[in-house]
Amino acid sequence: MSTFIQQLPALLGVVIGALGSYLVVMRGEQVRFRQERATRWKERRLTVYADWARSLKQSVTLTYRVASHLGNDPHPHPLSPEEAAPLMAEATVARDPSGEALLLLGSPEVVEKARAWVVTVMTMEEFLRAGTRDPQAWQALLDRQRAGRDAYYVAVREDLALPPGHAARWQLPMPPPPLGDGGRPNPGAGDRPDPGDSGQR
Repeated sequence: MSTFIQQLPALLGVVIGALGSYLVVMRGEQVRFRQERATRWKERRLTVYADWARSLKQSVTLTYRVASHLGNDPHPHPLSPEEAAPLMAEATVARDPSGEALLLLGSPEVVEKARAWVVTVMTMEEFLRAGTRDPQAWQALLDRQRAGRDAYYVAVREDLALPPGHAARWQLPMPPPPLGDGGRPNPGAGDRPDPGDSGQR
């Protein structure tokens, strides 16, 4: 009995050490599981956010082409409203699944910015369905669309803790203006394609 009592502190030390090691391992596993789960959800949200932007951009590009047909936009591939109608309907239907996924997985801030962006795109579509020929009004809608897109991407980056991105707008050098016009640059000479707008403004 005296031998057992003498060994008892050592046995208790072993038990406590084993229990402590088990708790540390379990704690580490829980932390690793939470980190992996957070990473998986982050990847899923990134996919959802990118899919939504891609589907909406299909509609945006179609509006540029129709606007070009109406004389509102310089897009090099004009498309008549009659030709565009089924394509625009298809693009609208195609973005519904990504919109539902966005509502399910997106943060409230991202969803709100997505709503503002798509409302502007719908306004652009209504503008064209009415057959409006007003380049200045169209330019104002383009500016709103760009601002909506930029705000959406800012919200996405904040939600996913991504570094700041490029504004996707830059000035490219222009050839000198033709002689005989007083040396003044042509209107819109500084405008260059926005890479986020399928090669157009």
